Amino acid sequence: MNVIVKDTGFGADDWTQGYVALDAVSGTTSTALAIDVDSGADPETMRPLLDRADLIRIDFPNFADGRGFTIARRLRLMKYQGRLRAKGHVIADQYAMARRSGFDEIEIEAELAARQPEAQWLSRANWRDNDYQALVRATAS
Repeated sequence: MNVIVKDTGFGADDWTQGYVALDAVSGTTSTALAIDVDSGADPETMRPLLDRADLIRIDFPNFADGRGFTIARRLRLMKYQGRLRAKGHVIADQYAMARRSGFDEIEIEAELAARQPEAQWLSRANWRDNDYQALVRATAS
């Protein structure tokens, strides 16, 4: 079972409505819509869906693939207000970046949660306080 990581730590997945692949959304009439997005997707193609989507889950095929961060940021700049979830190979060291780019939560496999326990993720939960640019501005003053 996968683990959901939030600023408060590990939790269970509370989304029970299932997911629809981005290329299959047009045929969906579900009232609760969660869209699965590949890391290579163009966020612009999602613009007409943003008012319908309750949750958008963006795949991270490996921890070195940062395209999901860009997708999340662009969706937030397009005024997407729903839940954004990163799924896959995101590691604890990337948690602050995920939150800053617009993700609300991260879905990781139980095996990763065992290798990187909750304490490692929680140590990065103060992502607003440890903003590199803010630290540089403070030391330059």
